[in-house]
Amino acid sequence: MNDTYSNETLKKWGEALSEFHLPRWDQLPDLELYMDQVIQLVDQYLSPVTTGDKHPLLTKSMVNNYVKLGLVPPPVKKRYTRTHVAFLLAITTLKQVLTIPEIKEAIVFQGRTDGIREAYNFFCREQESAIHLIARQAKGEGVSYPTEPISFSYLAARTATIAFANKILAEKVIRCEIDYLRQGENND
Repeated sequence: MNDTYSNETLKKWGEALSEFHLPRWDQLPDLELYMDQVIQLVDQYLSPVTTGDKHPLLTKSMVNNYVKLGLVPPPVKKRYTRTHVAFLLAITTLKQVLTIPEIKEAIVFQGRTDGIREAYNFFCREQESAIHLIARQAKGEGVSYPTEPISFSYLAARTATIAFANKILAEKVIRCEIDYLRQGENND
C-alpha cells in the first residue's frame, strides 16, 4: 500500500490554505446587507477552512440566537453592517473550539480592551497566521509555533485561533488516513 496519494492530497490542501486571507475591518462591505447576504458572505470567507458539508456554517436561526444571546448587535431594520459580518466571522470559527458563553466573554473582553475594529483585525491576523502554519505542516515543511511573549489580553485569541487551525488539520489528516485505508482494502 502506497501513501503517496494521501501525502499529495494533504500537500495540495496545504497549498490552497497558503493563500487563506480574512478581510480586515476596512475590507468588509460598508453596506447594509440582508441576512441571506451576510450568511453567504461568511460562508464565502470561511469555506476554505471549514467543512460545511458536515453542517451549515451559519444559518438564520444561528444568527437570530447570537443576537438574542447578545453576541451580535441586533440588526437595524433587518439590515446588517460590517460590524455584524465581523462578529459572525469570528463566532463561526471560534465556535469550533470554544463554547458560546466562552466566545461571548472573549468578545466582550476584547471589545472593551481594544475596541471592535482592532479586536477583529487582531483576530484576523492571528487566524491567518495559524492557518498558514498548518498549511506549512500539511505541505511537509518544518514549522514553529509563535514563541514571542504575548500580553494576557491577547492570549485567549491566539490560543483559540491555533486550536481551530490544529482542529481542521487533524480533521483533514484523518480524512486522508481513511482514504488511505480504503485504498488498501480495495487493493486486497
